This record gives sequence, C-alpha cells and structure tokens, in this order.
Amino acid sequence: MTSWERFLDTFFNAKVMAKYWPDILYGMWVTIELAVLVVITGIASGLLLALLRAAGIRPLNWLMIFVVDVLRALPPLVIIVLIYFGLPSVDIAPSGFVSTWAALALVLMAFSEEIFWSGITAVPRGQWEASRSTGLSFTQTLFFVVLPQALRMTIPPLTSRTIAITKGTALGSVVAVSEILGQASSAVSNSYNPSPLMLGAAAYLVLFIPVVVAGRWVETRFAWKK
Repeated sequence: MTSWERFLDTFFNAKVMAKYWPDILYGMWVTIELAVLVVITGIASGLLLALLRAAGIRPLNWLMIFVVDVLRALPPLVIIVLIYFGLPSVDIAPSGFVSTWAALALVLMAFSEEIFWSGITAVPRGQWEASRSTGLSFTQTLFFVVLPQALRMTIPPLTSRTIAITKGTALGSVVAVSEILGQASSAVSNSYNPSPLMLGAAAYLVLFIPVVVAGRWVETRFAWKK
C-alpha cells in the first residue's frame, strides 16, 4: 500500500463513511435545531436587555452591565460545564442539549445586548429631542424613531457575532449532545478510524458556508449607509 493509499484509507475510508453517514446526518439535524434555538432566544433576550437599559434605571443597568460583562468574559465551554454539572447540586438537572442551548444563548444575549445598545446610543441625540418635541412619548420615540435606525446599524456586527457563536454548538459534544462533532467522535471511537471526522467536517461546511454567504448578503443589503 502506497503512502497515498494509506492516507485515503485512514481519512477517507469509504466503507467506514458509508456505515456512519446516517449518524452524521442525524447530528446535522440536532445542530440545526440547537443553532436555531440559540439564535432566536439569544438575540431576542439581548434586544430586550438593551431596551430595558435604555429606560435608564441605574441599579438595574449596573446589574445588567455586570452580568453581560461576565458572560462576555467567560468561555462558552465553561458556562456549559457550570450549567450541566453545577445545577444538579440545587436539584436542577438540565440535559446536555438544554445546557448547551442555555449557555450559548446567554453568551449571544450578552454580545447582542452590547451591539444593540451601541446602535441605540449611536443615533444622534437630536433624533430624540426632535421626536419628543412633536409630542411622542419616550417609549414611542424609542420604538418608532430610534430603534429602526439602530437596528440597521447593528446588522453587520450582529450577523458576524451570531455566526461565530452558533458554530459553538460543537461544544455540546462535551456534555454528550449528539450533534455533528459528538456523532463523529463516537463513530471514530467505534470504528478506530478518523474518517467520520471528515464526514463531520463536510457536514459543517454544508451547514455554515450558506449561512456565511447569507450573512454577507444581509450585511450588504440591509446595513446602514450614511
């Protein structure tokens, strides 16, 4: 067997790939489900925090800033481990899927809150004053004048951050989530061959290249242009 044939047999073994590709396919669906949940809950909660912060309640703002800074500073893996192994000590036992979802959603919430808040504060003060002078309330000004402009400015950084965090679904393999990497790692252990990892890599490319391309299109199409 030549070196090239040995390489192909090790990393692209057709017999091993044919046996384990259904497992990788199942992992893809788990990854998609997890990523969608993380994006929806993370961005929605981040926007909610930014709107609460705009209300200017100082004790609440200080608490939010502290929590957001802590979540941004901690690695997502540490948060997953804390939730999965820490909460059972207070009689709460989330599954690996829920722990990964909660951890990544919290991290995305923290980053998206800062992004939304930056967008809100970037709207010129004159926009607030002009809107209030026409008789609009604070809430009406925030929702109908300031927020639409802020959202346009936040699209590029929010898109990039969202893509980066959703790729963290691979961390779920640490707490036995059957996503792509978890299934690939299990297949490698059972087959004693790394070919399933190549299938896993291909699955990530199939999933995330369209997401990256779509994100670039969204940034170009809807980003704020001065």
